[in-house]
Amino acid sequence: MKNILILNGNPKPNSFADSLVDAYECTAKETANIRTFRLSEMDFNPDLSFGYDQVQPLESCLEAFTNALLWADHLVLISPVWWGSLPAKLKGLFDRVLLPGVTFTFEQNSLLPTPLLTGKTARLILTMDTPKELIDQLAQPILEQLGRHTLEFCGFAPPKVNLFGSVILSSDRQRSDWQTTVRELGSQCD
Repeated sequence: MKNILILNGNPKPNSFADSLVDAYECTAKETANIRTFRLSEMDFNPDLSFGYDQVQPLESCLEAFTNALLWADHLVLISPVWWGSLPAKLKGLFDRVLLPGVTFTFEQNSLLPTPLLTGKTARLILTMDTPKELIDQLAQPILEQLGRHTLEFCGFAPPKVNLFGSVILSSDRQRSDWQTTVRELGSQCD
């Protein structure tokens, strides 16, 4: 069975992202082992206060998330895009848990890191209020940051992506269609 980590990256409780997490989880749990984290329920300091110069002990929710990340074969991240980037708390989660010696390491005499999360895959499901006609273009910076400079840096294969928008202008029917799409992804554990 595939081990899947689902992360709701919206720091706001009761968001549309919650319904997408539920849609994915309800079908994926039939054929995979699932661990789900909701950023809104995680209490931690998102600031990597000393960079990598000093060890900053992880709060219990970050320890649990790190263990789930190491356990998982596949990461499903469902998050809104705010101001063309990740919500600050989600960025803080990555700052705190994607650490040297855990998710990557630097080798002596090499400027390039050695990724430690190789063999893992990811699916990014991002919601935006951007008009549909502009969503692909305006999502490129966050996909570069999140996909290439974060996940791939640690060893993940290039992530697969779904972009949904404009959420603020969407009808109940459109949101239902997006939930159906996510449910289908869950049934395929992708």
